[in-house]
Amino acid sequence: MNVTSPVLAVHGIRCRQGGLDPVQAAAALAGKWQPDLAKGFAAAGFTSPVPEIRAAYYAHLLTAAEAQGAGDDERVESLSAEEASLAWAWLRAAGVPDPADAQGPVTKPVRQGVDWLARRRRVPVSLLGRIAVAFAREVHAYLARPEWRRQARAQVAEAIGEHRPRVVLAHSLGSVVTYEALHAHPDLEVELLVTLGSPLGLPGGVFDVLEPGPVDGKGARPPGVARWVNLADPGDLVAVPQRLGDRFPVDLHDEAFIGLGKFHSLSGYLGIALTATTIAPYTGAS
Repeated sequence: MNVTSPVLAVHGIRCRQGGLDPVQAAAALAGKWQPDLAKGFAAAGFTSPVPEIRAAYYAHLLTAAEAQGAGDDERVESLSAEEASLAWAWLRAAGVPDPADAQGPVTKPVRQGVDWLARRRRVPVSLLGRIAVAFAREVHAYLARPEWRRQARAQVAEAIGEHRPRVVLAHSLGSVVTYEALHAHPDLEVELLVTLGSPLGLPGGVFDVLEPGPVDGKGARPPGVARWVNLADPGDLVAVPQRLGDRFPVDLHDEAFIGLGKFHSLSGYLGIALTATTIAPYTGAS
C-alpha cells in the first residue's frame, strides 16, 4: 500500500478557533482542510491516498484579552490609526489611487479605498471590508508586538519540528510567520515551502519590517528550505505584489485560479489541481 507523507499547513488571517485550546484548534483546521486537499488531488487525477494535513496554529497568540472587544468589530471605522495605515499600504499596493481629500478620520481613506477596489474588482464591498479589517488587525498585531511575534514564530517552528514535514504550505499571514520562523530556526529543514496568497512582498507594511530585514531590496531564502514555490490567484487582493520572485529567491511562481467565490481562502488554494501537482512529488502520491 502506498503511504503518503503528511504536509503541514500554516493558517493565515481569520482563522481563530474560539472555545478550543491550541491543540484542538489545530486539529479542527486540519480536519476542515483535508476534504479540500482531497478535491485538489482528485482534480489532478491522483489515485493514491491523499496526504494527511497537519496544522500549525498561532491565531490565539495575536489577541490580547483586553482587545477582544475591538477585535470582534469588523467595521473599517473600528481600526486604530496604526492598523488603518497598514490597511492603506495594502490598498495602495493593490492599485487604489491616493485619495483626493484625506481630511477627516484616519479610516476615511481606507473606507474609500475599499469601496473603490470592490467596485473595480467586482468583489462584494462587505466581504472586502472584512478582509481589510482582518488583514490590518492581525498583521499589525503580529508585526507590532515583539512578544506575540516571537511566540507565534515559536509555535510554527515547534509544529515543523514535531511533524517533520517534507512540505509546508504557508497561507496569507502564515507565510510571513513561517518565513520568519524558518529564519529564526535555521536547523529546521523543509524540502518544499509553498507560499499561498502571500503578502510577504508588501511594501510599506510587511516587506520593510521583516526579520531578518531585506538587504539591497531583497529578502533571503530561509536556510533550511530546499525549494520554494509561490502560488497566487490573480484575483487574490491580499497577495500583493503577487510575484514574490521580484523580492525573494523563489524557485517558481505560478498563477493559481481558485475562483471568485474562494477569495483568498486556503480552502480555495488546496482544492485546485495545481497545488496537488506541486506537492505530490514530495508526498508519495501518484
